[in-house]
Amino acid sequence: MTIMTTVTLEHVSKTFGGNDIGGGPVVKAVDNVSLKLNPGDVMAILGPSGCGKSTLLRIIAGIFKPDNGRVLYNDMDLEEVPLRERGVGMVFQEGALVPHWESRKSVGFFLSLRKREPEIPEKLRQISKITGIGLDKLLDRRPAQLSGGEQQRVGIARALSRDLSILLFDEPFANLDAKYRTEARVELKRLLNAYPVTAVYVTHDQVEAIALSHRIAVMRDGHIEQVGTYQQLYDSPQNLFVATFIGSPPINVLEGRVENGHWYGVNFGGYPIRRDLPDGSAVSVGVRAEYFSLDPEGVPGVVDQVIPMLAERHQLVTVHLAGESWSLVAPLEPVIERGVTVYSKLNPDGLLFFDSKTGVRIG
Repeated sequence: MTIMTTVTLEHVSKTFGGNDIGGGPVVKAVDNVSLKLNPGDVMAILGPSGCGKSTLLRIIAGIFKPDNGRVLYNDMDLEEVPLRERGVGMVFQEGALVPHWESRKSVGFFLSLRKREPEIPEKLRQISKITGIGLDKLLDRRPAQLSGGEQQRVGIARALSRDLSILLFDEPFANLDAKYRTEARVELKRLLNAYPVTAVYVTHDQVEAIALSHRIAVMRDGHIEQVGTYQQLYDSPQNLFVATFIGSPPINVLEGRVENGHWYGVNFGGYPIRRDLPDGSAVSVGVRAEYFSLDPEGVPGVVDQVIPMLAERHQLVTVHLAGESWSLVAPLEPVIERGVTVYSKLNPDGLLFFDSKTGVRIG
């Protein structure tokens, strides 16, 4: 049985170190985070290593108690929800299976504990059918007899065999190679569609975040920087960190200053900007590679690198001039060679302005 839950974080903080066991420096892993997940939401928490993603996930699960703030399940404080009624399933990076148990026992443990063994075969059949992975072939093996990908499949099946309210993933595919990661994402997406549940997926992989989630929360240094769909984060980042973290290839960042209501950089300039900014204000411009194009009347640049993007049917070309570099998109033909000079033009529709000191977006 799946019951979708609203999860609300209200000004949640968590600090480690100092008086904790083992001492060490004080680290504020999560700092005043407020967030709401609606029933059936699949949210990815995306950010660099050490930003507090996994700590936040464990606070949502009730494994860590926040120092400040509170977690609500359906408007009830998590502290007041009995453990057996929370309905939380977790899938970890390392699988976390019991070493001496066959997979069948791991997957069916929740139902066995509640004297519901007759439900186990049908649950396994459903999961195996949805994923198409032949889960039944793994059930008589112990973790040591399973590959990393197979262990994660068993771990996900174990989580789904519960009476779920919330499903939490902590970089479950981080240890898999590229081929198995792709397969595992497809299988997991099928399961999330078949078993709609409020879910949080922690990852540093944008492709996984895009493929699996409805919304993405970008995290840095214990803070949530911005929440939105991938398209919202890509097109309308609230600050320079989000702009540079989201998107592949990374956004081009050009430094410049304001003069008479226009922005001027080292190689590009003359673009209108808010007229209330004082002359001389330092402003950075973010421009995605697709907003640069080859143009014989454009700015010259010496080619440093050319990457053929065959699936996208273009070349990604990185050039430099006067100590500044930028990447642009060019057709596959003709092939551009490293070291030659090409001319590129900037489409002003793609300009994103940021305060160079604070990184905050300038509207």
